[in-house]
Amino acid sequence: MEKALHLIDTTIGKKAVLAVTGLIMYGFVIGHMVGNLQVFMGPEKLNHYAAFLHSLGGLLWIARLTLIGALAAHVTISMSLVMRAAEARPVGYRAKQTLATTYAAMTMRWGGPALLLFILFHLAHFTIPGVAMGNYQHSHVDVYSNVINGFSVPWVTGIYVVAQLMLGMHLYHGAWSLFQTLGLSHPRYNQYIQLLPKALGVGVALGNIAMPLSVLAGIVH
Repeated sequence: MEKALHLIDTTIGKKAVLAVTGLIMYGFVIGHMVGNLQVFMGPEKLNHYAAFLHSLGGLLWIARLTLIGALAAHVTISMSLVMRAAEARPVGYRAKQTLATTYAAMTMRWGGPALLLFILFHLAHFTIPGVAMGNYQHSHVDVYSNVINGFSVPWVTGIYVVAQLMLGMHLYHGAWSLFQTLGLSHPRYNQYIQLLPKALGVGVALGNIAMPLSVLAGIVH
């Protein structure tokens, strides 16, 4: 136990925890997107999917608690690493070298807290307590109507689009960092290895953005 605690206190150990919790959240994000894409299949399909999730009862709460624990650990460890890096370099560089630093990596520090705020907004909007962001009544059983009514409000759709762009960058950089932590990087093959993180980030962002924009454009109604 002491060895495990000592390992978690090291930078390598913290990055390992980030990798594990990141994988848990990757699984959720992809599954969540695939499930919600059923909005394109009509109200019966999406509402049936939502009812199925609620029918899981205890299993659903186990999944929720696991996800909450993973998110809490991910946020805590991330903040710890940021503070450790700041303490290691209290005086900033006179000239910043950004040639090897992607825009996604540069926004990682601020994108994380922004995404956390969006998660709270998203939960309040669609789950607990379920807040109508426009002139309609939120329903706890008709998920399809909530989606259509919610994304028919332009500023709500705007928030979701911006958040998903940040999420895509976060997923890309997170997956690439995961590969580096696992030692799956090599200068000769990095251009090919990066294809998977890019595909993950772009794919999730596009999938999640397609839903609110399709509703706002009247394609899904």
